[in-house]
Amino acid sequence: MQRRMLSKEEEAAVGKDDLEVRREDQDKINKFSRLHQREMLLEDDLKSRAKEKEDLDEISNELELADEEEKVPYKLGDAFIMLPLPEVQELLSKSTGKIERSVSDTEEKLSDIREEMDSLKRDLYSRFGSSINLETGGKN
Repeated sequence: MQRRMLSKEEEAAVGKDDLEVRREDQDKINKFSRLHQREMLLEDDLKSRAKEKEDLDEISNELELADEEEKVPYKLGDAFIMLPLPEVQELLSKSTGKIERSVSDTEEKLSDIREEMDSLKRDLYSRFGSSINLETGGKN
């Protein structure tokens, strides 16, 4: 990136572009920031749930190869207990369903947050133009 001094005309233009930040504008900027933080937390949550679901699917596939009569260790809290294979498969199925519902809820929340962020972006960019940068670096 090449740096240079501003010409007198550019300096004068910069002064004209400076808009006073009203309380309402600052509130919108703060709200955008809070929503962006929430968006990042929800994205991290989605990633961890996707990994968790992938792990459960992998375990379920492995259990397909096990003998029906066999007892299988199943983790409850910090302990493992030996349970019959069909019961473990049912518990895994319930866990997978719970994770899928959680992922769906989180995706819905993310969608709502992104809509609100887009609305705030439109408002703030219409007021400040290129004087403000609201790009988050995400998928927006």
